[in-house]
Amino acid sequence: MKYMEESRLARINELYKKSQNEGLTAEEKQEQANLRSEYIQAVRNNLRGTLNNISILNPDGSVTELTKKNKQ
Repeated sequence: MKYMEESRLARINELYKKSQNEGLTAEEKQEQANLRSEYIQAVRNNLRGTLNNISILNPDGSVTELTKKNKQ
């Protein structure tokens, strides 16, 4: 699984705070959009990885593996 670097998360927060206080330049808006997109993709990949590793414990004690779906 791919996680987003702390420095990139800090930059997302920095740009958000700047947008609330003084506004962003066109370049900063584009950077913010790119970082947000990257963050959303990282969250989706993390969730997909978690869901792909779920097993169901049946009442009889047996374990059923869920089928993996890799959406591209």
